[in-house]
Amino acid sequence: MPNNPPLERKVVFSLASLYVLRMLGLFMVLPVLAVLGVEYSGATPVLLGVALGIYGLTQAAFQIPLGALSDYVGRKPVIVFGLILFFIGSVVAAEATSIWQLITGRALQGAGAIAAAIMALLTDLTSENNRTKAMASLGISIGVAFAASLVIGPLIASTWGLSGIFWLSAILVIPGFWIILKVLPTPAKSVGAGQQKPIYQQIGSVFLHPQLLRLDVGVFVLHLLMTSLFVVMPGILFENLGIAVAQHWLIYLPVMVVSFIAMIPLVIIAEKHRKMKPVFLSAITFLLISTLLLSGFNDSLVVCVIMLFVFFLGFNLLEATLPSLMSKQASSDTKGSASGVYSTFQFMGAFVGGALGGYLSQHFGAQSVFYVGAALTGVWLLIAMTMSIPKALSSVIVETSQTQFFRVEPQLRGINGVYDVTFIEEESSAHLRVDEKEFEVSNIEALGLRATIR
Repeated sequence: MPNNPPLERKVVFSLASLYVLRMLGLFMVLPVLAVLGVEYSGATPVLLGVALGIYGLTQAAFQIPLGALSDYVGRKPVIVFGLILFFIGSVVAAEATSIWQLITGRALQGAGAIAAAIMALLTDLTSENNRTKAMASLGISIGVAFAASLVIGPLIASTWGLSGIFWLSAILVIPGFWIILKVLPTPAKSVGAGQQKPIYQQIGSVFLHPQLLRLDVGVFVLHLLMTSLFVVMPGILFENLGIAVAQHWLIYLPVMVVSFIAMIPLVIIAEKHRKMKPVFLSAITFLLISTLLLSGFNDSLVVCVIMLFVFFLGFNLLEATLPSLMSKQASSDTKGSASGVYSTFQFMGAFVGGALGGYLSQHFGAQSVFYVGAALTGVWLLIAMTMSIPKALSSVIVETSQTQFFRVEPQLRGINGVYDVTFIEEESSAHLRVDEKEFEVSNIEALGLRATIR
């Protein structure tokens, strides 16, 4: 994000780093738990599957309440609370000797559900024009964490076992505390209309928002596809193509890196050239094409690699654009609630994808997973065609002290063309989301303030 001011660059880099640290702790166990987990007392294949997926279920359960809570008490306290829960869960899992202790630790890891609050904080601290690029950076950080975990997890486990992975997960939380408490600025909690509603009404309004609901369904399908893909793809690479499990990362890592690079110009086209909907629909089409072709040509290494590239190109592009669209559809005083609902659908998609993929592959074969995935993607594509793209807004920076801001905030919100207002204490400025066609800078100057359109 080279065109961002220093504050935004610091925010995006810091939150992306926090995501990497957090996701490494969740992902490192994925390549090794099914094999090494048999050492726990009471372990069965079913319970090992529960231990693997339970974090997604608890993530889904807590995203909405913690996201909504962040609209009331602020983003940072919620994120700190989530990191504490994740730390406790990691220690419980590291000390586990039975499968039920392990399940408890994994459930506590997932209960520290901070994705919604992090996304809301990112939207608080970045300008409208750079939102998609900021979200893309978070998406890239998740991909980096996942790719790194495929290499780091087995290396740690080979020396220190599963407990070593969980102890490392706990240690990685410590720099996360430093990032959130010492590095990131704190947006002032604005007194908007939505914050006066009871929390259940606020969440209800987000659930019933037709455009947000389309995006929530979309992220559910997206992560269902991704999880179900990894249920069957390791078997395809090993059984159909003869690639040893320890070498699978040699396929995944280059595919992910190249797909990230290929995604960047598409993100620029979507955001800078106002082509969000065509790019968005194209990304869903990439998923549809790749799942269909993987269903019939999964005995060819070349086809598999190309289709995995197409899949992750679409996946990474949607990982960037979906949360950006969500943040633009939600008002500033419901961003935490909207992010919570969105993240709940996301993690439920991952949980359902794993369960459904396992059931289909066991009873109907790997091809059925791709057929069902393609059908769901086709339905999503039809839904997405009816989606309306939010109005293109710009960011206006108003220099003001905190005392002055809270005195003039009602007037700022009442200016024609102003959609949202957030105060950033460390920057001594208010960030306004405005429609340049309706907004007049003279209305800001009339309040004795100086404004800069970004």
